[in-house]
Amino acid sequence: MTSPRIPSIAVAIATVPAAFLGGQIWALFTLLGGVVFISLWRLVEVAVSRTKPPAASVARDLTNGLFVQAYVTLLGACVVLLSAQEQGQLWVVGFILVVVAVDTGAYATGINLGKHPMAPRISPKKTWEGFGGSVGASIIVGILVAWLMLGLPWWTGIILGVLISGSATLGDLTESMIKRDLGIKDISSFLPGHGGLLDRIDSILPSAAIAYLMYLVVNH
Repeated sequence: MTSPRIPSIAVAIATVPAAFLGGQIWALFTLLGGVVFISLWRLVEVAVSRTKPPAASVARDLTNGLFVQAYVTLLGACVVLLSAQEQGQLWVVGFILVVVAVDTGAYATGINLGKHPMAPRISPKKTWEGFGGSVGASIIVGILVAWLMLGLPWWTGIILGVLISGSATLGDLTESMIKRDLGIKDISSFLPGHGGLLDRIDSILPSAAIAYLMYLVVNH
């Protein structure tokens, strides 16, 4: 299975200025056009190749190209869209602080109290005790972020903390599931010892979408 790297990277890069300068419409237009571009690129590669891959393999390649853009580019664009809003930079810093609290709370609680695995087939080290610690830590930091950084009522921090603890955990499990399906330990050799760049942002990507949606609800 192959997903063309050059057009995939080009679409991801092009989406950044489109989202920041043009907003949701241009970001979506660029992303959808990019998916078509990536698909056509792969079809041309197949057409000119001497060895023709099976149709099922080509279909999986096209699906992979769509998944990469939906998982990385679309969710990443939410960070750009959020930063372009009024006080959006504070929201970006704030939700990342909550994500860090999720990871820290889960690790500290899980390593000391963890006994009951959450998803042993996907991520054996994740426990329900660790998840409970992540929720508690995210609520505390969420309240501080809402109150001290965003100028919102303290109780909105509870909502922010609960939602991001769920999205961050889901993002981490999704990335672990991808690695398990691929039969690899690390996504890439970039950032040695960390499992690759995606391991560092797997919790941030879905949380960016949650933070952006919450910003729209709060401000509109």
